[in-house]
Amino acid sequence: MTHSRPDADRTVPALLVKVGRYPQSHSAVGAARTLGRLGVPVHAMVEDRFTPTAVSRYLAGTIVSPTTGCEPPDRLVAALREAAGEVRRRTGRRAVAVATDDEAAVLLAEHAAELSADLLLPPVEAGLPRRLADKVGLYRLCEATGTPTPRACAPTGCAELLAAARRFGYPLVLKNREPFTRLDRPVVGHTTVVRDEAQLLELCPPGGRPLAVLAQEYLPADQAQDWFTHLTCGPGGEPLVLFTGVKLRSWPPDAGVTTRARAVANPELAELAERFCRRIGYQGIADLDWRLDLRDGRYKLVDFNPRTGAQFRLFETVDGVDVVRALHLSLTGRPVPRGPQLARGYTVGQLDLLSAGSTAWRRRRVPCDVAPRRNTERAWLCPDDPAPAAAEAARFGGRAALYTARRIRGAVSARASAARTVGQRG
Repeated sequence: MTHSRPDADRTVPALLVKVGRYPQSHSAVGAARTLGRLGVPVHAMVEDRFTPTAVSRYLAGTIVSPTTGCEPPDRLVAALREAAGEVRRRTGRRAVAVATDDEAAVLLAEHAAELSADLLLPPVEAGLPRRLADKVGLYRLCEATGTPTPRACAPTGCAELLAAARRFGYPLVLKNREPFTRLDRPVVGHTTVVRDEAQLLELCPPGGRPLAVLAQEYLPADQAQDWFTHLTCGPGGEPLVLFTGVKLRSWPPDAGVTTRARAVANPELAELAERFCRRIGYQGIADLDWRLDLRDGRYKLVDFNPRTGAQFRLFETVDGVDVVRALHLSLTGRPVPRGPQLARGYTVGQLDLLSAGSTAWRRRRVPCDVAPRRNTERAWLCPDDPAPAAAEAARFGGRAALYTARRIRGAVSARASAARTVGQRG
């Protein structure tokens, strides 16, 4: 529980900005709830009117704007401009823009001049979010600022990728390199740990298309810990709020979205994140992923997301400030209280059950932090806003049923094919 809530300007609306199709976004739901509880009118770009975000009681309005992220940039910018203009027509005020994906953050920064008539935006350098979201760009910024990061390279073809794998060794981490290309030309579905050369060749066969991928050194799971920092930066990269926490589980395991985490004060990591943001002059919300390499005791930056992180609601100060509230306060000229962060947990219900089950199966033991705990923020379940959890359950159940049906059809088809083969031989 927080001690208080910040005094937000309730006359200034917020617009949750998104590019691409991901209707089951607990980041957007969290942003709607955290600002809506302060009385801020929250509007959101959504795929349809029945997404979990769209049915939240804390949402003042929706703008149905389905995109894939593969559209030409001018069409995507036109969609953002139309959504921002619609909120201005509804409220009579410019809205604070809250990006919930990398692509949205890139477009908002690169087209700030034309969007600023209807949106309040942090004055970040126009090209910086794209460089940070580009895995190679981030690697080079780390090198330029002396920030620890795993070894990495950007192979353009299979031969270079195989050479990198032999240099770094297996397992090898593969990541889609850039925003937008991860949507229209993905090499992997998500951050992928490649175990051997056979798996690597299956993902990136010789003679295939040019690769837009980052090959990164793998830090062994039994000799590393996953940490993250969430922060909102003001002028000069100075953090207005800065939080640190540790990741306990993810889905898929070891390489996916956080499903369970704890907020843990970590002054050393906070200093690293602050120093990096100051050196690059970043402004706005950011979610940084770090891996503590227990072999040398250094925190190594592996990802920088220039937008609201999926698990940002893990973090809140004793004054009731999280990164989204800090952004709204700062862009509306309100002071941002500087209280310490609360110690609490975070879980993403059904995905954490999958992760815990998978971990138990692989390690032949029940993982830690399975039972419910007090002071745990839940991504979906919320007594004062139950509709998003119901909408998520319906969508998740539908996807699970479809996946199961496909697996069954595949198994039946394989058996029928085998039976025909036996019959022909007979």
